[in-house]
Amino acid sequence: MARAVSTEPGPRPVVCFGEMLLRLSPRPGTPLASANYLEVAVGGAEANVAVALASLDWPARMVTALPDNPLARRAIGQLRFAGVDCKFIEQGEGRIGLYFFEPPSGPIGGRVTYDRAGSSFAESSPESFDFKAALKGASLLHLSGITPALGHAGVELARGAIAAANNAEVPICFDGNYRANLWDAWDSDPRAILTELVGEAHILIGNHRDISLLLGTTFSGDGPDRRREAAEAAFGTFPKLEVIASTARHMESATANRLAARVDLRESHWQTDEVRIAPIVDRIGTGDAFAAGVLLRWLEDASAQDMAKTGLALAAMKHGVPGDSIGVTRNDLETFDPAGSDVSR
Repeated sequence: MARAVSTEPGPRPVVCFGEMLLRLSPRPGTPLASANYLEVAVGGAEANVAVALASLDWPARMVTALPDNPLARRAIGQLRFAGVDCKFIEQGEGRIGLYFFEPPSGPIGGRVTYDRAGSSFAESSPESFDFKAALKGASLLHLSGITPALGHAGVELARGAIAAANNAEVPICFDGNYRANLWDAWDSDPRAILTELVGEAHILIGNHRDISLLLGTTFSGDGPDRRREAAEAAFGTFPKLEVIASTARHMESATANRLAARVDLRESHWQTDEVRIAPIVDRIGTGDAFAAGVLLRWLEDASAQDMAKTGLALAAMKHGVPGDSIGVTRNDLETFDPAGSDVSR
């Protein structure tokens, strides 16, 4: 798809559409059932991408629905601090979704407990949002598989946003973000729904397992060969698809992982070497950081190699940052060394 032309000077905004949440976490090693104190962080996959891009001086707009209360103001405040355009956030009745995250501790892995049913966003309809105005002059719409996983209303929200982007001739990035707990909570058909939505995307953030779910196919190769086989199958199935970006994670323990990144184009691909990340401070949101890095370079017409390397760098950095999102400057990104570095003085 030809990228939309704008007469406005400078980079054109990325529109991020999805639910915002508050994350409540006990101290590491303290079970949620016995916690007396909970730390608050702002979450939401699409909001995390908006924060990362805005911090890197690429304009981002957030489109979501929130209640009009102090908890929502806390969430919006974090977006505004990062420089995200919040004028298309609808506020009214309802509640903000919550999730509780028990951080990993020693050999004990992390655990997520959702409390998001009936949120302002989940109860919204496509007509609640002024997609036409939000997408005016935009360079990209970014959304994820979390929105349709919320239920029948979430499916219609995703369809509405995608239809508006198509009408505005704005390219679409879809991050698979498969959440089995959400899909299993209702009479869903994730394969059919996600296949429909990915069919409208120009960029897919997802790996061979996501593609296997979509196509109902098992890919026989190993490592890079299997990933290329899956990418070629996806390109053959989805004519609009131009870019597939993914990571490969190997877990040594809950606090030490190895991570590599890959970007597949129709005619070429690039896969990075692994970087070892330890100790991990917070793994939540690392996939969103990766997506932001890939999108930043795609928006700059960079190569598959640069998309993969920047996505990996931003994802690796996020592992060292508490909370769901990362906000770093261009200089932070350009000078980051995945192998580690000394104190900057």
